[in-house]
Amino acid sequence: MSLRGWSAHDVAVERLRASYDAIPAGAPVRLAKKTSNLFRPRAATDAPGLDVSGLDGVIAIDVDARTADVQGMCTYEDLVDATLPHGLIPYVVPQLRTITLGGAVTGLGIESTSFRNGLPHESVLEMDVFTGAGEVVTCAPGDDLFDAFPNSYGSLGYATRLRIRLEAVPAYVALRHVRFDDAELLAKTITEITETASYDGVRVDGLDGVAFEPGEYYLTLATWTEDGGATSDYVGQDIYFKSIQQRETDRLSMYDYLWRWDTDWFWCSGAFGAQNPRIRRIWPRRWRRSDVYQKLLGLDRRFSIADRLDRRAGRPLRERVIQDIEVPVANLPAFLEWFDDAVGMRPVWLCPLVSTREWASYPLEPGQTYVNAGFWGTVHVGPDAPNGPRNRAIETKVLELDGHKSLYSEAFYDRETFDQLYGGANLAAVKGRYDPQDRLTTLYDKAVKRR
Repeated sequence: MSLRGWSAHDVAVERLRASYDAIPAGAPVRLAKKTSNLFRPRAATDAPGLDVSGLDGVIAIDVDARTADVQGMCTYEDLVDATLPHGLIPYVVPQLRTITLGGAVTGLGIESTSFRNGLPHESVLEMDVFTGAGEVVTCAPGDDLFDAFPNSYGSLGYATRLRIRLEAVPAYVALRHVRFDDAELLAKTITEITETASYDGVRVDGLDGVAFEPGEYYLTLATWTEDGGATSDYVGQDIYFKSIQQRETDRLSMYDYLWRWDTDWFWCSGAFGAQNPRIRRIWPRRWRRSDVYQKLLGLDRRFSIADRLDRRAGRPLRERVIQDIEVPVANLPAFLEWFDDAVGMRPVWLCPLVSTREWASYPLEPGQTYVNAGFWGTVHVGPDAPNGPRNRAIETKVLELDGHKSLYSEAFYDRETFDQLYGGANLAAVKGRYDPQDRLTTLYDKAVKRR
């Protein structure tokens, strides 16, 4: 992938600024982009969007310093394509190809290196933010705008450039899939690995897992390696998440490891028949990716296909339960037991996380091991589905277990609880400084009020 360069970046920023000036006062300010990894509905608008064309590439890479200057709309797929030929990758590469760097920083991306590298924003050295005042502000850790930006979802502005650290990596990844029958032992092992970065005497560079059902839990331990040999192909007929139950060890190229979850959108591709061997054989490889499934899901929402089929079959109305939450590792067994009983969705993705410092808009305790639990699907609940009973119950339980919930999907908190959990007072103060005319939608209005 060719680098964008500084002069082209400056032109794109000026184009963004001009598009912002064209948005009428009082109209919602949104990005004009074709793809999104958000799962919350929002009110329609006729106002033009922010022109972010030309802000979707890598500006420059300093191989010796192991840093890259990257535009905010650059996808991780394009970012990895630019850095991996140099033997480098971002400290954290979220699971889905079309997640953007700016989106991961403002919306809290996570992946298997988060147990040692934290969240994507924790490896950002500085960034330029286009604010509600129509200005580009350069900020760094310790600055009020920088520190409040993670988990702000555009309520404080949009990152146009981020300078990030890169990690040196070899060509291959060796995997061990370790099964646990007991959730308490699972949690204890996660704690030990986060403290030692090893398991059974072998270094661990990446750590995530899957809870398939009560009594069947797996941790996948990834070790970077230069040792070659045969590698698996999970873009073809084989399916990655099924391999976790079928084999104890595996080997992937570094590239395929980074995108191992994207091909089948974890396991959600099954909803479109893509895991059926007959359909998979004729499903083009280039269309086995998360953004294709996201477009299919958009068609379902637009035409209510699943709801119509359920009504025709006499099935209760579905509630979408698409969430990622974090709980302290000690509370993981309690959450999994409650979740299986109260919600009943399987599998559940597990991803340990240790944050290096406190962040105002998503205040995790620094140095504490948390586990992200991700679950994505629907539950038949009947006529109460539009009120989100399962999602509301999850919010209550996560709060009870000293955890937090990501805000990329539906949220139902009252304003007081929301502000306590997500640093509402600090967000308002920072927003007031950088968006004095209040042109940008607040985080609460975005996440809960669907604006």
